[in-house]
Amino acid sequence: MVLLHDRGGLLKTAKTNSIRMEFEDNSTLALLTGEHNQNLAQIEAVLDVSLDSFGNSITVSGTTAMTRKAQRALEDLYRRIAADEGASAGTALVDDVLRWVESDEKRPASGDSFDTWKKKIAAKTPGQKDYCVLLRGREVVFGLGPAGTGKTYMAVAKAVESLKKREVERIVLSRPAVEAGERLGFLPGDMKEKVDPYLRPLYDALYDMMPSDKVDRMLASGEIEIAPLAFMRGRTLSDSYVIIDEAQNTTPVQMKMVLTRLGQNSRMVITGDLSQIDLPDNQPSGLADAVERLQGVEGIGIIHLSGKDVVRHAVVARILQAYENT
Repeated sequence: MVLLHDRGGLLKTAKTNSIRMEFEDNSTLALLTGEHNQNLAQIEAVLDVSLDSFGNSITVSGTTAMTRKAQRALEDLYRRIAADEGASAGTALVDDVLRWVESDEKRPASGDSFDTWKKKIAAKTPGQKDYCVLLRGREVVFGLGPAGTGKTYMAVAKAVESLKKREVERIVLSRPAVEAGERLGFLPGDMKEKVDPYLRPLYDALYDMMPSDKVDRMLASGEIEIAPLAFMRGRTLSDSYVIIDEAQNTTPVQMKMVLTRLGQNSRMVITGDLSQIDLPDNQPSGLADAVERLQGVEGIGIIHLSGKDVVRHAVVARILQAYENT
């Protein structure tokens, strides 16, 4: 329970507002404030408010709009720490709370998350929230955006959930083996050794959502298949959840080929970043071509994530925002 005491009238001449919030559980409040009040300092810096902690209360001062945002952030943070029965409120959790407060949108309810073997994975930004809606509702989804926006991670989470619930019989993960001008023929080792470095982000996502022994067993049995895009030609992928990652490096011919592999009871997600195309200068991107051609086609969803949806270090979002503004 959080009790509020609004004292806006006392500071009206300064066009600021002051709210005193009282918290029932002191141990939860201690986790909320953080060591040396570092969590409060983080909220102060982002929302431009003043937070004064004394006993079981926190006084919030600032403009009316920012005071209300800070109030909402503190209430959400308190609830989430209490729900986790004392879990520590680190920088990542505070960042997550502040993203939703700044967006003025409600954080997804617990039932909106993807249920994997290791954990539930929920949207961390409004853009990811819209992406999750498309992943649940469309047969083919294009997820576009810069690195760190969760476009691949969220797609893998939905694929793992679908496999866990036996909605599909297998997961197929693929990406074109074109990166920064390199070609497979110049790399050492057999085909698996050649393509594994390109597919590493997909492996990392799987191991983050599933026990390692289960991933290994399913890779061995074929329930999870990871292969370069060239291996898709001539196949029909039925009862499958198919993810094509780094699709900005496909050609229009490759993109048409992979889109037409979709079989009965299958879903497909195509992800990529159109600002990071590694194809030769005279070669158009199959991802850009497909997004232009397939706008408005029934059963297909297209979403453009941005720097605002980056969930890595906060400075990464600012870097991407600077590039987007130039």
